[in-house]
Formats: sequence, C-alpha cells, structure tokens
Amino acid sequence: MSEVSVADAKTHLTRLLQRVEAGEPVQITRRGRPVAVLISQAEYQRLAHPRQSLVEFVNAWRAEMKERAIAFADEDDFEGVRDQGERAAPDFG
Repeated sequence: MSEVSVADAKTHLTRLLQRVEAGEPVQITRRGRPVAVLISQAEYQRLAHPRQSLVEFVNAWRAEMKERAIAFADEDDFEGVRDQGERAAPDFG
C-alpha cells in the first residue's frame, strides 16, 4: 500500500484513483499520521457486504424453502438408510 500526504492527494487525485482502480489501496496521511485509505469500489463492496459462512447460507436456504413450502430431505428421512452396524477400523499400516 502506498502512502501520500493530504496535500499530494489533492494534487494527484486522478493518478491516485487510477492506482486504486487497478487494485492498489492508497493510505492518506496528515502530518505523517494515517487518516484515510482509498480503496476501489469493488474492494469496498467486498468489505461492506461480507460473504455468509456456509452454515449461515444453508440455514437461510432451508428457511426460505420452508417459507415457500418446498419439501426437502430432513435428517429423519435418512434414519433408515444409515448403517447402524459395527465398522471395522481402517488399516493404515
């Protein structure tokens, strides 16, 4: 990440925007202290709207399916299918 002063940012805003659009964030400083960071619109959207975790996605999807009265398999549907017998330990030897 490059660093520029507020004064330089005012003078070279077009050039800085080109760098930001190319994916390089730019830190703006005042008297040597960081005060802001310029980032691309795409990066802002990514940060402002983080992706759901897989669990959150599945839970939201299941809730939506229930609202629409769309039937889908539940754990109880597979209870008779599962093998409940003893399993041999794998031989990794």
